[in-house]
Amino acid sequence: MKPARPPSPLSHASGTGAGGELEPPLSHASGKGVGGEGGRSRPVVPVAVGVLQRADRAVLLADRPGSRAYAGYWEFPGGKIEPGESVEHALARELAEELHITVVESVPWLAFDFDYPHAYVRLYFRRVFDWHGTPTPLEGQRLMFHPPGAPAPDPLLPAARPVMRWLELPDRLGWTPRDDAGAKVEPREHRIDGVRWLASTVRNREELTLAVALGAEFAVASALPERELAELCRATPIPVYALDPGDPDALDRMRRWGVHGLLSPMSPTQSCISRNVHGDE
Repeated sequence: MKPARPPSPLSHASGTGAGGELEPPLSHASGKGVGGEGGRSRPVVPVAVGVLQRADRAVLLADRPGSRAYAGYWEFPGGKIEPGESVEHALARELAEELHITVVESVPWLAFDFDYPHAYVRLYFRRVFDWHGTPTPLEGQRLMFHPPGAPAPDPLLPAARPVMRWLELPDRLGWTPRDDAGAKVEPREHRIDGVRWLASTVRNREELTLAVALGAEFAVASALPERELAELCRATPIPVYALDPGDPDALDRMRRWGVHGLLSPMSPTQSCISRNVHGDE
């Protein structure tokens, strides 16, 4: 029997507020990417988006049928959240209707707004690691499992572009922050498997909002109690790493709060080299 899930952090981890309303993301995105201000006067269309990931880290993509805007573009499956629906329920319904699968569990990940010419959408991304059935196209779309590290398919829906990059971040990250890193939100440059990233260390949602505004691509949470960590991850627009508490179920448990992955001690096979964004060594 699986242990009971901790209830208190999860009440804020799904993209749904305490009263059942959808939680707005911490920042907005324009048609140019995360962090823009465009489109706020337009109606907001809430959308549940599924990132179905196999054990080999390949993720499911579908192309948009010819009757839709951006026909032929590849995207993550999902659809509009109906009034009164939670993100979790809407995603399970959409994936059943589009792909003929039953979601066993989805976990919150990211949320951000995107301003398209045809619609201003609020995207709630949930990761799905366990489902029943074989994804089958029921709406005339093509499907593909995209392997990690491969070039993104072309054309790719604009809002999916930063997500494809974030999916390259590992589940466990070797980390040796500077002594003063916990006191500064300013993004620092890091090299992960040779790729340049900008990351901030944050302690609360206010610092996370500032980090996103300063250009951070992911965040590292300071040592926080579970409730505060879940609060930090609630509707975050960028991936958040948390310190590894060391128990074998930690990754699965903390993913349910919205955590992307865990920080582990540095190892010879996985390193992360950091420096100040402005060039201070």
